[in-house]
Amino acid sequence: MALGATIYSFEIRLADADRQVYETLSLKVARHPSETAEFLWTRVLAYCLEYGEGIAFSKGLSDTEQPAILGHDLTGVLTAWIEVGAPDAARLHKATKAAPRVAVYLHRSVEQSIGRWREARIHRAETVDLRAIDGALLEALVARLDRRMVLDLSVAEGTLYVGIGEETLTGDVVRHSLAGTGA
Repeated sequence: MALGATIYSFEIRLADADRQVYETLSLKVARHPSETAEFLWTRVLAYCLEYGEGIAFSKGLSDTEQPAILGHDLTGVLTAWIEVGAPDAARLHKATKAAPRVAVYLHRSVEQSIGRWREARIHRAETVDLRAIDGALLEALVARLDRRMVLDLSVAEGTLYVGIGEETLTGDVVRHSLAGTGA
């Protein structure tokens, strides 16, 4: 018998000073049995860092044709394709043809993934927004993961401040570029 997804509930008070976004988010996030806690946290953080009108989690790992997060405008037109992890170059090529904004949130193998993509043919490669989330921050979040979580997430100048109870965890989101590659 196949294992089902585990549902996590996040109440997140988001204060993103870099984008002037201040919201309280109530998220129910399904974690596929094959998904690591590190990947789950990267998805949640990516959602917060991309939060805006029309943003939504996709069906996730159960639909391999979709990225982790999608953005649509009010007419239903795809506006953002947000990947988590290290998709292959062909997938990024497809994404840049499908959506005007493409971002990838990396949580490991950053230099290896970027090296692979720089060697490949990716349409509009220079426009892909690559962001690597601090590994130590992810490790600390994984250690505190619970099925129901309330946290404060502040973003200032690329640094994340995550308040969980009386504790504040910090880590950077580092931007990378594929400029000089692609078709």
